Parts: sequence; C-alpha cells; structure tokens
Amino acid sequence: MPQDDTSIVVLAEAPSELAFESGDGPMSAAITGSDGEAMVRLANGERIQIQFLASASSPAVAVIPLDLNGFGRLEAAHRLLAALHGRAVPPDTRLTRQQRMRARRMLQAFDGARDGATQQDIARALFRIGPVSRDEWQASSTRHAVMGLLRDARAMIAGGYRNLLRHRRRS
Repeated sequence: MPQDDTSIVVLAEAPSELAFESGDGPMSAAITGSDGEAMVRLANGERIQIQFLASASSPAVAVIPLDLNGFGRLEAAHRLLAALHGRAVPPDTRLTRQQRMRARRMLQAFDGARDGATQQDIARALFRIGPVSRDEWQASSTRHAVMGLLRDARAMIAGGYRNLLRHRRRS
C-alpha cells in the first residue's frame, strides 16, 4: 500500500498549468496491472511499483507529500524518471546491505525456532560455530546475537516489517 511503502510512486493527472506532450511517452514502458497499479521493470531485474490516481494514458505528475516520508517518495520518483528515460538508476537506499543481511538472519532464526531448533542449533546454522559446552554457551556472544535476532524477528513479524518499506531517516 502506498501509505506504508515509500518506494511506490504515486502518480496523478497533471494540472493544466503544466504543459505536457500527450500520447506515447516514457510511461508506455510501464506494465499496467489492475486497479491503477503498474510496474516498471529495470535492466537489473528490480521493479518500481506505480500507483495511478488517474488514467494511465493521461499526462501524469508524481505526488510527493511534504512530510518526512516525502524524501523516500522523492528518491523513488527519481529512480522512476531515470528508468523511464534510459539513465542509470540509482540504488534503492531504504536498507543497507547489512540491514538486508540481518533481516534475512532474523527470519532464518525465527523459522528455526518455530521448527523446534534450540538457540544453539540456530547459532550453529547461522554463524557456523561448532559444539560448545553449556558454560561456554552461557557466556557466548553468539548466544546473545541469536537472542537479539529472535527478539527482533518477533517484533518484525508483529508489524515492524512495515519499517522495511520506509526510507531511513536520520534522528
């Protein structure tokens, strides 16, 4: 949904004050879906999702709210413009590589725990550690890492996943 995912570019009909050439423009590259939704496929396999508030055939403008989520929407509109006009598409910066890797590990840890694996089993699978004694395990930093992954995975599954869809903000 556009209110949760700032990477969705919301397009509306252009006001008459903005002079646009009508007809087949760069939007013809979009793959129209249902209910005013479309996808633009990038050369690297990524996709940019579009939500039309008007007819997809009329000249369109991007809707960028002037709240803090506007920065993420502005970045998404920039990526769409670059894709539509054959320019280099900047990377999606909502998540760093480390954040994507951590999210993946969180879900792997949660899946393991849900399937009955112990925290030590999860640590062996995720961090490639060998068997350790009970005392070593109690003092292990890996044990605390697994506990953190499981805690954060539960929070993400309880609704925190929406934060993955929003652009990062500096505090």
